[in-house]
Amino acid sequence: MIRRIALPAGETIPVLGQGTWHMAEIREQRNAEIGALRLGLDLGMTLIDTAEMYAEGETERLVGDAISGRRDEVFLISKVLPSHATHRGAIDACAASLRRLKTDRLDMYLLHWRGSVPLWETIEAFVELQKRGWIRYWGVSNFDAMDLDDLMQIPRGIDVQTDQVLYNLARRGPEFNLLPWCREQGLPVMAYSPIDQGDLLSHPVVRAVAERNEITAAQLALAWVLRQPLVCAIPKSGSIARVQDNAAAAAIRLSPPDLAELDAAFPPPITARPLETL
Repeated sequence: MIRRIALPAGETIPVLGQGTWHMAEIREQRNAEIGALRLGLDLGMTLIDTAEMYAEGETERLVGDAISGRRDEVFLISKVLPSHATHRGAIDACAASLRRLKTDRLDMYLLHWRGSVPLWETIEAFVELQKRGWIRYWGVSNFDAMDLDDLMQIPRGIDVQTDQVLYNLARRGPEFNLLPWCREQGLPVMAYSPIDQGDLLSHPVVRAVAERNEITAAQLALAWVLRQPLVCAIPKSGSIARVQDNAAAAAIRLSPPDLAELDAAFPPPITARPLETL
């Protein structure tokens, strides 16, 4: 059973979900990717994150096929591009995402990153989408603490349900101010690229600590992210074997010596850093 964390609204989500960035980019891998997503659902990773930007909408179509017949099992998230985040644009973009996903609703809709459209206008669109029943909750992505402060000043801004950011062993900047801000507000953080797009897998310290614990390097990287309260991770995998490994990572607890060795190799931030993105 995968541990769950609570959204501000009270509903819970699994701490380990499934990302889909870079899926649907190679036609020959489509069936394997659909199979991997379905296995993830079987293993309790019932949160699936996607976006209109991914593969120019093809990823949403793939996700729609993967969850066909199982929609009610899934906490489904998609994201709107900042260039579409006007009042009318967000409503039209959401309608298009729903068509590609073959569903009548999203469980959460995120602003993919902050752009030139005023936040108040995007939030008004999200509220309208909620009234229509097209989305249940909304959140943001790639927002730093200062952006969240700005959001809190907007009517209905306090209704935000998550901030999805780049966070992993090699990119610890959020620990300085963003994660403390979110914990204080009870706002879950969703970590994308939790194994740094695979770059962490060959690091000698990651490999050594993983081998000592008889786990894979990817499992160690995921367990390290999940040690934080109110943090969930959304690794992407189109491989059956990797999905099984990912699911098992949710139960792994790293020891204080393990964490100390990782801190030495990947020092935590001692000053504020600009939020990294991919």
